[in-house]
Amino acid sequence: MILCCGEALIDMIPAATASGRQGYVPHEGGAIFNTAIALGRLGVRTGMLTGISRDFLGETLLASLRANRVDTSLVVQSERPTTLAFVNLRNGGASYTFYDENSAGRMLVEDDMPRVPDDVQAMLLGGISLIGEPAAIALVQLARREAGRRVIMLDPNIRPVMIRDGKRHRVRMRELIALADIVKVSDEDLDWLVPGDEPLASKCDGIFRSGPSVVILTRGAAGASARFGRDDMIAVPASRVDVVDTIGAGDTFSAGVLAHLAENRLLVRDRLADIDAVSMREALHLGARAAAITVSRAGADPPWRDELKGPRPEGE
Repeated sequence: MILCCGEALIDMIPAATASGRQGYVPHEGGAIFNTAIALGRLGVRTGMLTGISRDFLGETLLASLRANRVDTSLVVQSERPTTLAFVNLRNGGASYTFYDENSAGRMLVEDDMPRVPDDVQAMLLGGISLIGEPAAIALVQLARREAGRRVIMLDPNIRPVMIRDGKRHRVRMRELIALADIVKVSDEDLDWLVPGDEPLASKCDGIFRSGPSVVILTRGAAGASARFGRDDMIAVPASRVDVVDTIGAGDTFSAGVLAHLAENRLLVRDRLADIDAVSMREALHLGARAAAITVSRAGADPPWRDELKGPRPEGE
């Protein structure tokens, strides 16, 4: 099983109302939630560890997880409110305004963290759950406890609008990078984590040399690349599609990569350390194909496995 540890929230996505004024339609979301849903749809045994409210929005989140084959036995429920993320769409891209104070996810503490079952082969951490305390502290403590026992993947998914103390967050990210076996960053994440004019490739090298076995860099329409093994590097193009919006694209990409690694029995620390170029390339291709379908439709709507059958799209 892959255990996704992080936020589950409601995305409020703009939509025209009958009067012509802009309104907002609620959609289940959150970076880690989206990846869990995508993994479930790809047929991978997946669980979610998060804080979810007992309010009607929380019940909606739980129902969505279960409908998409995600195990919810490690979800921590409380009477606290559900996190809301209001989405601003511009030229197909998305920016966010979060309402997260005192939420069910943010207020998790170390004592809430359950024992991780023995059948969990990998854990994914990331997103805004690593920003807001005390949950961010509890998740780091969880990573410390589980590092070395199972594969850990980190997807920082930086949201600068939420980060009040950049220095503190960079320190937290450096510790998690050192604990992780796989780190996936976007070009925007990387430029925030490692400020300055240094080329992206050099910044990736620095992260790779700090401990992970695999570092994946995504660059939207410019495709993705990975550092792995003995300084090996490969790159794959993005699939060419008509983009509706980019909500959930990176989250779905992560799911595709993890799905390929799980199916090929590569989610083992020793095997990741020696992963070959063919396997790494195929993992990136699956991530890119899944993400292409997600960006071709509105909201975070990852593909089911049978949607990935057939020849690779143009651009790969």
